[in-house]
Amino acid sequence: MPVAATNSPSKPARKTVSSEVKLARLGLHTDMDLVLHLPMRYEDETQVITIEEARLHGGDTSQVEGVVVKNEITFKPRRQLLVHIADGTGELQLRFMNFYGSQVKQLAEGTRVRARGELKHGFFGAEMVHPAYKIVNQGAPLPTSLTPVYPSGEGLSQPVLRRAIGEAMKRVDWTDTVPAAVRAALQLADFEPAVKLLHYPPQQIDEHALADRSHPAWTRVKFDELLAQQLSLKRAQHARRAKGAAVLKVAGQLSAQFQAALPFQLTGAQQRVLAEIRADLRQPYPMQRLLQGDVGSGKTVVSALAAAQAIDSGFQAALMAPTEILAEQHFRKIAAWMEPLGVKVAWLTGSLKKKDKQAAYDMIESGEARLVVGTHALIQDAVVFANLGLVIVDEQHRFGVGQRLTLRNKGNEGAIPHQLMMSATPIPRTLAMTYYADLEVSVIDELPPGRTPIVTRTIDQNRRDEVIERVHAAALEGRQVYWVCPLIEESEALQLQTATDTHALLAEALPDLHVGLVHGRLKPAEKQAIMDAFIANDMQVLVATTVIEVGVDVPNASLMVIEHAERFGLSQLHQLRGRVGRGSAASVCLLLYQSPLGGIAKQRLMTMRETTDGFEIARRDLEIRGPGEFLGARQSGQAMLRFADLETDGWLVDQARDVAHELLHAGTPDAMATVEAHLSRWLGGREEFLKV
Repeated sequence: MPVAATNSPSKPARKTVSSEVKLARLGLHTDMDLVLHLPMRYEDETQVITIEEARLHGGDTSQVEGVVVKNEITFKPRRQLLVHIADGTGELQLRFMNFYGSQVKQLAEGTRVRARGELKHGFFGAEMVHPAYKIVNQGAPLPTSLTPVYPSGEGLSQPVLRRAIGEAMKRVDWTDTVPAAVRAALQLADFEPAVKLLHYPPQQIDEHALADRSHPAWTRVKFDELLAQQLSLKRAQHARRAKGAAVLKVAGQLSAQFQAALPFQLTGAQQRVLAEIRADLRQPYPMQRLLQGDVGSGKTVVSALAAAQAIDSGFQAALMAPTEILAEQHFRKIAAWMEPLGVKVAWLTGSLKKKDKQAAYDMIESGEARLVVGTHALIQDAVVFANLGLVIVDEQHRFGVGQRLTLRNKGNEGAIPHQLMMSATPIPRTLAMTYYADLEVSVIDELPPGRTPIVTRTIDQNRRDEVIERVHAAALEGRQVYWVCPLIEESEALQLQTATDTHALLAEALPDLHVGLVHGRLKPAEKQAIMDAFIANDMQVLVATTVIEVGVDVPNASLMVIEHAERFGLSQLHQLRGRVGRGSAASVCLLLYQSPLGGIAKQRLMTMRETTDGFEIARRDLEIRGPGEFLGARQSGQAMLRFADLETDGWLVDQARDVAHELLHAGTPDAMATVEAHLSRWLGGREEFLKV
């Protein structure tokens, strides 16, 4: 392999970083970390073909061996090292654009070289550009297994990694942490031979099964990883259940009056989910439930009924939302339901005047406010609850782990409030089982009656004038229109039409209509005044950024135009589209796009056109983005899976969950020792999942 040139005496020596530090940067601290640092791909160095054969298979990666017959540095078109090797059947040029002086000596004429790379037919004949190579003696033996290529970091070469992993494999304890009975029942390979095979696959192995990770050795590793995750999450759940919580057992007068006063009947799905939540609230340990349902499925009323149970039981409830617009929507709706029944609802956001904030603090601390609605202002130190029994977090994935914990910790000493998290981004079953295994999950899988289906169309930006005409016609029929833009200010890099420009353009093109503009940089009072005008139908067209993504409910709005739809994610497009179709009028969503479209953008827009089912959209979103992106910036506080793929390995999640349940419920010393050993191996004692 290339060797770095020594530093000239005239230059200061560069500070060297030890291999241990470089390995630590990759998260490789222990021998087991190294052993579980598995290859991302393999190179076949087990055979050498002649240069003539390699020429016949031009374009393929192959390994040849020959003697250097010519070695020169040229300067046209740039400085490069050209090395010619021959093996009796032909000659091949090795081209190096970046090279050290020592390589010129290393590849001197007469040296025998084994080179591996993609052979191309260039202007000067057959060549390999920057091949992997090694200096060998004639008759040097070939490897008997495929050569692993590991995920690496800056300054950490493959030989160093291979050597470190090889040494670690001699030192680790290979004791199998999955009981023999489980391995037999699930037909799992033993741990040691499976891992060793992945590091050193034999020459005759099924390379396809190795590459697509369907080989039994990969199956064993993926099962172990999923089992560690399930064990950790289930233990987190058990640890939470060991802590006390207020028993909110009364669904009494307020709950009954509230439900009787609603101008609609709860759907069957809402009633089922409410029963699940009410049963949880009656337990002496904290509820940890995720309530998910599609846009417009009626999660808010279910959460308000849960709050009514807390209030009936003599406790306070708090609802936290990620944006002021969404928090205010919740406040207005819930206060309109609750205050006529004698319940004081407090409102708290960061933008309140100092006097109003202090008044809210006093109401919360005295217990006068039975329900508090607000943004992350609820988690400030100044907020002291009299007796917080229930915490409701809307769009929970938008809050960091620390923020959610801070609100939960505002309960009375010795008692943790029950926690209900809501999400309008449906989570596919496999993902929920994997990343939310410590939560109970309730699903509202039914929309209220009377919701009209939304027709979705994709339209090229070139047809913008036709779209403006359609907007005008809809407004003249008495309907209202959202026009959504992705940015507030011009960005040369993205060349996106901005909300401010679009507002000016539409106001000019539609002089007989009232066209408004709302975006995140407006003051809260300005935002609310604009939203109030739109809700009251004093404004026909609302140009907006994604501040209207969730929570905004205007039944008369039945047309939505989304500008540069190709720039939005699937989940966001689905959330935005859910702002229309909330009344009785037929609703339409027009997705304006800039061509040409990339592959992923095409997939997204096609999905939006084909389905309005949030769970199907979430499933496809998971396929496109993978779980790490889907869950959002690791805000779940849980490490992403390295080896298992939720799209193809869902069946393994079921098995791992069942085995985790059996081990934790066995309660025997052997079972507990197995759990500890398995978690120690895979998490190294760092059970990150317990943070949530």
